[in-house]
Parts: sequence; C-alpha cells; structure tokens
Amino acid sequence: MVNERLSATLEAIQAYAAAQHVPIMEEQGIHELVELLKVQQPERILEIGSAIGFSAIKMAESLPLCTIDTVERDDPRYRKAVEFIAQSGFGDRIRIFHADALELSLADLKKKYDAIFIDAAKGQYERFFDKYEELVPKGGIIYCDNMAMHGLSDLPLSEVPRRKRTMIRNLAAFKEHMLNHPCYDTELLSSGDGIMICRKK
Repeated sequence: MVNERLSATLEAIQAYAAAQHVPIMEEQGIHELVELLKVQQPERILEIGSAIGFSAIKMAESLPLCTIDTVERDDPRYRKAVEFIAQSGFGDRIRIFHADALELSLADLKKKYDAIFIDAAKGQYERFFDKYEELVPKGGIIYCDNMAMHGLSDLPLSEVPRRKRTMIRNLAAFKEHMLNHPCYDTELLSSGDGIMICRKK
C-alpha cells in the first residue's frame, strides 16, 4: 500500500513537472545522488531548493533512517511540495521551509547536517555554500547539482545565451573555488547534469 501510494505520488510529481515546466532532477542524476547518499548514510540532510518535493521524497525513500529539511522560496512550488510530501507518506521525516535560502535564519535549522544538497539558483551556489557550510561537520558532504547546466558550462562564454552568462560565469567560478578549496576534497561527476561532491576535511 505504501509503495503504491509513493509510486502514485512520484508519477503525479513527474506529470506536474512536465506540464508546468518545473525543473526536477533527471533520472540519471537522482539515481546517482541516491547511490552516493546510500554509501554515506547521512542521518540529517539539508536541501537548498525543494522545487515541488521530488528529490526530497526520493532521498527519504532511499534513506529510511534519515530526516530531511528542505527550503523553497517560490510560492506555487512550495505549496505543491507540501502537497506532494504529504501524499508521499514522508511528512514525518521531511520538514519544508517557505523561505529564501539566503535570508533564512540558521537558528531555525538543526545545528548540524551530515549532508547538504544544493539545487537552487545556479548563479548563487557560492553564496549558498558560504552561508550553510558551517552546518556540516568534518567528514560531511555538500552535493551540488546542475554543474554542467545542460552543456552550457562547456561552451565558450561568447556562445552562451546572453541572459545566462552571469549564471554560467558564477557557476564556473564556484567550481574553480571548490576544486582548490583547502578545507574540502572536491570531485566532479558527469552523472545527470553534473554533480559536484565536496567533502569537508
């Protein structure tokens, strides 16, 4: 019964995302993230960028002992995420905040998270990282999705659509920053749309 309920919820999320053009993780990307998390076995995850709850629900499904805090600022997406999380049966393990992640008070969150998953405004990744990385203990991991930006990050900046150049420039600078960060071991995977794994030393 639970599996049927969850399957129906995930199908509804994917249908809604397709109809409303809401970006959710690609199958390969969410599979890779979940496999990485299964190896890590975090007890507490903070997600920056809930969208409509798809990745939070998939993480809860794969990590039965884990609790997840997730943050979404967009009103319609937040409301749909609340709805889908309730439908999924994981409402007791997923806590969603309706807030701008750059304005949310750290006092409202748990003191430490074994893992943080950043999947929000791509041009703001470094600001998200700088704000929340103190919540990760040594050995904890920060995962960042969409590092490839559907191939745009591999193009010369002159070939990137003008409206996306600042975002791509910021994303590239953040990637370079993390690959050379003295306090993190960073690895970049090509899975999905590119996942960056940053483990605190």
